[in-house]
Amino acid sequence: MAKPAIEVDDVVLEYRVLRHRASSLKETIARITRGGVSFEMLRAVNDVSFTVDPGEVLGIIGPNGAGKSTLMKIMARVLPPTSGRVRVRGSVSPMIELGAGFNAEQTARENIILYGTLLGRDAKHMKSRCHEIVEWAGLTDYLDVPVRAFSSGMVARLAFSIAVDVKPNVLLVDEILSVGDGAFQVKSSERMDELIRGGTAVVLVSHQLQQIIDKCHTAMWLDHGNVKMKGNPREVAGAYAEASGSPPPAG
Repeated sequence: MAKPAIEVDDVVLEYRVLRHRASSLKETIARITRGGVSFEMLRAVNDVSFTVDPGEVLGIIGPNGAGKSTLMKIMARVLPPTSGRVRVRGSVSPMIELGAGFNAEQTARENIILYGTLLGRDAKHMKSRCHEIVEWAGLTDYLDVPVRAFSSGMVARLAFSIAVDVKPNVLLVDEILSVGDGAFQVKSSERMDELIRGGTAVVLVSHQLQQIIDKCHTAMWLDHGNVKMKGNPREVAGAYAEASGSPPPAG
């Protein structure tokens, strides 16, 4: 039996924040110098556990500030947990903040190589894939244009194309399928479906409850860092919609 692609066991992430905020940087420095600053711990993720098998899609829902993106960054190895254990087996393509690793002054070609290496890929391989990547993104005429001239939709298309140019073992998707125009959304959704059929484990964060129902095998509702409910996507989405006063999912 194959081992889970993702194992999250009793994960906690805490931030240290100022208890009393000063009105200016100068006042903050003065308070620190006098020893008059106190801190409190903010728990962004609280005792969260789950597994995702190869080819399985886990959907995560919840209001803003629920800890969804923080949890994704923990799985992407961007943030280390305060306690607990996270095990992600194989290669990971995190689509959390598309284009966050881009250099706006560099061309699309240069950013393909840069972004690819940030994802752990070989620079020579990325250089050889430049034309195929921009072709898939619909940006063939922009390969040697600085990214600062791109619209946000063009940046999203380029970053997505780089992220899914290879078949990762794990795909982390944070609201990306709602980025870009309609044609891009359809194309990105189809590519994600192709990866799932090939055995890629997917964690999908979305505010679109119907998308969670249509795409996911399991859903998890986060609220203030806590798991409020986990199970059948339609049941979880329905309970969340009722609690938040949102329109219930169709069907």
